[in-house]
Amino acid sequence: MYHYQVIKNRRTLLERAEKFISDVYFTDCNLRGRLYGSSCPVESLSSFLTPKRIPFSEAEKQTFQLAKVGDSFGPTWWTCWFKVSLCIPEAWKGKEVHFLWESDGEGMVWRDGQPVQGLTKEGQKTSYVLTESLTDEEPHSLCLYVELACNGLFGAGQGSMIAPPDPDRKYSLQRAELVIFNRGVDDLLVDFEMLVDIVKLLGENDQRGFQALFTANEMVNVCDVTDPNSFLAARKLAKKFFSQKNGESQHVVHAMGHCHIDTAWLWPYEETIRKCARSWVTAIRLMEKNADFIFTCSQAQQLEWVKQWYPGLYSQIQHFASRGQFVPVGGTWVEMDGNLPSGESMVRQFLEGQRFFLKEFGRYCTEFWLPDTFGYSAQLPQIMQGCGITRFLTQKLSWNLINKFPHSTFFWEGLDGSQVLTHFPPGDSYEMKCKVEDLLNSVRNNKDKGRANHSAVLFGYGDGGGGPTQRMLQRLERVRDADGLPRVQMSSPDQLFSALEADSTLLCTWTGELFLELHNGSYTTQAQIKKGNRQCETLLHDIEVVSSLAVSRNPSFQYPADRLHKLWRLLLLNQFHDVIPGTCIEMVVQDALKYYQEIRSAGAELLQEACRSLLAEKGVPEGKEGSPSLALNTLPWERSEVIQLPGGAAEPTLALVKVPSVGIAAVTESIEPDCPVSVSTQADGTVVMENGILRVIVDKAGRVASICLVNSNREAIAGGCFGNQFVMFDDVPLYWDAWDVMDYHLQTRKPVSGVIRPVEVVHSGGLRGSVKFSLRISEKSSISQELVLDARCPYVKFHTEVDWQESHKFLKVEFPLRVRSPNATYEIQFGHLQRPTHWNTSWDWARFEVWGHKWADLSEHGFGVALLNDCKYGYSVHRNTLTLSLLRAPKSPDATADMGQHQFTYAVMPHTGSFQEAAVIQSAYNLNFPLRLLPKETGSPQTGSWSAFSLSSSAIILETIKQAEDRKDALVLRMFESHGSSASAMLCSSLPLKEALFCDLLERPDATRPAPITASGISLTFTPFQIVSLLVILK
Repeated sequence: MYHYQVIKNRRTLLERAEKFISDVYFTDCNLRGRLYGSSCPVESLSSFLTPKRIPFSEAEKQTFQLAKVGDSFGPTWWTCWFKVSLCIPEAWKGKEVHFLWESDGEGMVWRDGQPVQGLTKEGQKTSYVLTESLTDEEPHSLCLYVELACNGLFGAGQGSMIAPPDPDRKYSLQRAELVIFNRGVDDLLVDFEMLVDIVKLLGENDQRGFQALFTANEMVNVCDVTDPNSFLAARKLAKKFFSQKNGESQHVVHAMGHCHIDTAWLWPYEETIRKCARSWVTAIRLMEKNADFIFTCSQAQQLEWVKQWYPGLYSQIQHFASRGQFVPVGGTWVEMDGNLPSGESMVRQFLEGQRFFLKEFGRYCTEFWLPDTFGYSAQLPQIMQGCGITRFLTQKLSWNLINKFPHSTFFWEGLDGSQVLTHFPPGDSYEMKCKVEDLLNSVRNNKDKGRANHSAVLFGYGDGGGGPTQRMLQRLERVRDADGLPRVQMSSPDQLFSALEADSTLLCTWTGELFLELHNGSYTTQAQIKKGNRQCETLLHDIEVVSSLAVSRNPSFQYPADRLHKLWRLLLLNQFHDVIPGTCIEMVVQDALKYYQEIRSAGAELLQEACRSLLAEKGVPEGKEGSPSLALNTLPWERSEVIQLPGGAAEPTLALVKVPSVGIAAVTESIEPDCPVSVSTQADGTVVMENGILRVIVDKAGRVASICLVNSNREAIAGGCFGNQFVMFDDVPLYWDAWDVMDYHLQTRKPVSGVIRPVEVVHSGGLRGSVKFSLRISEKSSISQELVLDARCPYVKFHTEVDWQESHKFLKVEFPLRVRSPNATYEIQFGHLQRPTHWNTSWDWARFEVWGHKWADLSEHGFGVALLNDCKYGYSVHRNTLTLSLLRAPKSPDATADMGQHQFTYAVMPHTGSFQEAAVIQSAYNLNFPLRLLPKETGSPQTGSWSAFSLSSSAIILETIKQAEDRKDALVLRMFESHGSSASAMLCSSLPLKEALFCDLLERPDATRPAPITASGISLTFTPFQIVSLLVILK
């Protein structure tokens, strides 16, 4: 063939190739316009609408009405089932035939009673392959059903993706027909697409880019779109280009199919079940066609749902898992938030997840998979290690707003020194599309060039599901080893991490938390969810403690393992990384609150049953005749506290009681305090409360003018300032409304100063002193608060009620302190860490709003002040001001977020010495785990107290007491070192212990590490922040 000389005009040649495959321009004569051949309409189409998500067996029995392309269906969250009759023309013999379906809802094709294909236009899945080459033997007439969810891939946001859903949206059917699919055209389109992208992305200074340009141009020259016989010549040119290989030193990309499905977000939990089925059945179809395709899948909860609702599909998943193509990863029940769940909750995420994966797939996961969570606790490496996991993958820190994280592959060292090999895919995404840009970014963005020559590409539509497509696999096939691009291999996570481990000597180490410099409003949004989480964590802890004591002392008591598993799984479900942070739609919030209520209700019954069984056993003390007479302490230290006895009197009856460690005490006469609480009102209206430990002065507006440690005469509040100062901020982020609070909100600070009701005395002293007052936040919102000082209590409590009706406002409370320190300390899971109180560097001021759990402390040598709380997680400490974040008012994705009534408690605890020496940690536990009053039961007529467990060191916290998963005659005791020190402790117990072994967090005993039981107890040693689990066998 004669060719004119090619003019070296890069722009025209490039645009020529682009137009040749355009789906907009020149489709009458370009290649794209030939993708589909003949078409024919479906033989019949009928539908029925339902507000419910019903199984296929129920749907096929319904009465279907005539429908047609162009009809609309809805409203949002309804389901429209279609019955589709097809008849493939005889003339299409030998052709590849597709059923083409386009709608703005999410569809699932059902055939012969089984799901066979997900159809989502937003996820580039609009066809179901009926046959790759029609034969006479294949059925030409068939009936399909399409289940259409009236929502899109990302829900139904009104005006923007994260806006609250439009409840009245209608969804249309835009296309439903049979078509001949021209495979040769499709193959050429992939060739052209990859070549065009190479040209554009390698740029004008790269020789390889020009080679791709002239290859594409020559392909256009030889390709006659009206003559399929010409396609072979064009494909040969492309193959020649893609066959030119890389050198041995080229970076290796490990491609893994992936489909991140948010367990709830812009859609409710129930819709996620269908999203999983739509996405995974599509992945199964790809596995059938592509033997080397590997698909990674996390979240045991989602697999459990599919097992329950789609057993046929689940059997296929297990089959391909046995072949190594469907790869379970992560090891957790859900992809939980990495900041807010307690340490024990995180352990249970792995315990429930790993046991599920072992039972269903025959193996534990060795990689923790958490690509989309808003930060990662410094205790996660130790928890991972304890659950058999040594590898970690995420990418979320690529979202940092201020600082670029310096590593892609590194060792992450946790609070105790545990290390896990960590990989952030340099493509900075968990839903890549296998385009040239994705592959090049995996090399160019790699922050460990020269140290790590392997990286992951996680490909497939995500968040709302969808997953990989055949087109993505075709792209990878073209460039497996093409000069100018990284080498590509389909891999499993194990293959990736094995390659990284084999060459890890030069990798860097990052110590401490992985803090996301974004989404820090999520520590506060949806306060009721945060409160539900904390309260349910506390309740489940107490149920397990009492049930363990009951089973060890009462042979007739059956530990409620199955019911506890159900409640734990509900709690773990709500810890998903868009639920507990509060970044979900109102429907999800309602579901989450319903689950918390279910835990509270069922949990109260379990606790009552366990207490009844425990108290029925001989030897447990019994109190005074006639009233609730026993106080239960589920914490591992003795407590002396004021409690309120139930009764119908207008004035509540109070008692000061002493209850031993993990034990019960009879409530007889109230203990007389060493120093009763005194309350006095001054001439200027201020009130002074004192209990011999603290002296607190409250002004008429409820502000704390002074908190003084009596014995040392040390003042906590900064001179000329007030503590308990409520402040409001404008809270308008750049985009992510429920997620983000921006640094500039600090410039809008406005003190809350409107007094509705000035301070007045409620309890005048003795065992308790308290005052109450009310403030006006705005015309719509108000605060009522009672400040409480109890006898023998080292902190003052602030019981708070807020009627909150704001829009884009942020409520906090400040305590400016007479303390100077460059760092503040925050409780995290199984320990604590420090963060700066200054803004010296961008890494410092990026943490203007941080997370913590039950307490934060600001201390200088010899003195400090701790701020405790019972359900809050957001803090900020700048210079000497300790601030607790209380309420936000975002309007997306839930327009009603946080509106309404709120009750919460925080407390202020000045102390001498360090917070460790002052028992701040124990005080925060006490605030969150109140003593429980138990009803009197029949039992041995004995008074006094009884303790099940105690520890000789205040540094060691006995966090968990539960029945072992696989042994009814054994308990698991989980402890951790809380001070940040090496420590020794003696664990003492009054229970009949036969044997003790150390075990990991999955409760696998280490037979080589017995823990001898002596007359004095069990001797234990700890390194700083170490978590230790014991398996103790009962006699």
